[in-house]
Amino acid sequence: MRARKGFTMIELMVVIIIVGILAAVAVPLMRGKVDQAKWSEAAAAAGAIRSANRTYFAEKGVGITGDLTTAKASLLGFRSTDLGGSWFVLTDYSIGTVDAVGLADITVTSSNFSGYTGTLSSDGWTITED
Repeated sequence: MRARKGFTMIELMVVIIIVGILAAVAVPLMRGKVDQAKWSEAAAAAGAIRSANRTYFAEKGVGITGDLTTAKASLLGFRSTDLGGSWFVLTDYSIGTVDAVGLADITVTSSNFSGYTGTLSSDGWTITED
């Protein structure tokens, strides 16, 4: 009697079900990590804006506030393309009130992530849902 080689239909179905369950669990986890990676672009740019604004404050005695425009970015030493990344652009950034030592809160909003706002403050970087 010859031994059969290969898998039975039940074995194949069990493997397909297991792979389906793993995919159903992994996809939402990966999507969250992708969004975190996208927001890290905004966090890095917000830190650069905050540092540049603090330097400007140290030199001029006054900081820049309000929505970031090309003219304001130029005063801080940025070219208009320096803050344009894959997910966020220059106009997505806003500089809050500058305190006595030149620190300001930086707020980031983007049409790519409607309903969410990123903020760099004295408490650190946070993302909130509107």
